Amino acid sequence: MRIAPGVRVALLHAHPDDETLATGALVAELVGTNPVLVVTATRGERGEIVPGVLPTSTTPAQLTTVRQAELASALAALGVAEHCFLGTAPARTPGRPPREYRDSGMAWVRPGVAGPAADAEPSSLALAGTDEPAADLAALLIQWRADLLLSYAVDGGYGHPDHVACHLIAGRAASLAGIRCGEFGTGPAPAGAVGYDYPQRRGAVRAALDGYRTQLTRDGDQVVHVGGQREPVTTAGWLRELR
Repeated sequence: MRIAPGVRVALLHAHPDDETLATGALVAELVGTNPVLVVTATRGERGEIVPGVLPTSTTPAQLTTVRQAELASALAALGVAEHCFLGTAPARTPGRPPREYRDSGMAWVRPGVAGPAADAEPSSLALAGTDEPAADLAALLIQWRADLLLSYAVDGGYGHPDHVACHLIAGRAASLAGIRCGEFGTGPAPAGAVGYDYPQRRGAVRAALDGYRTQLTRDGDQVVHVGGQREPVTTAGWLRELR
């Protein structure tokens, strides 16, 4: 799928840093020609922390504050001016009290592929079902007058349960709002997808990644994750419209 200039584009991501790792160059390119809104489903409460970056006395509440500040820094580097968290107005069904959908955690099934954590909290996104979070997101999409919603492919990219949940939530929310829905990914483009590459946005992506000091380390044009996994800083990916 291709996105024409002026189309109002909303993106649903699972945790702080996902918007940069999965779609940083795309977002940085779109903000020059399109209204862009990034919605983050959780605050990444269970993300692993780079050793030595935070004091060992850091509380969960303090970590949440840090992760929100990192997200704000990254969005600024990408040029995004509009952002909200799912479950908090305006991304909340009118009349309902605010709700925080929490990071579900994950477990590695095999290298590069994640699955559900055994100890996900009852308030986690993965256990929230689809109806309530989709209604929250649809309320926002209607209010913001979105034309297109983008989120992960059905496997969530690498199997994280919150990414998979976002795929389901996005499809339902777009249907409720009566707008187009598409999915994004990196790596080889599947059938029906359209690839993109915006190397001119590499600087913005690097700057956004550098804001996530608790989550990763940038080594030149490579991202080093907490577990030591490396991946290239990418400016390429693909988009596919869902029917």
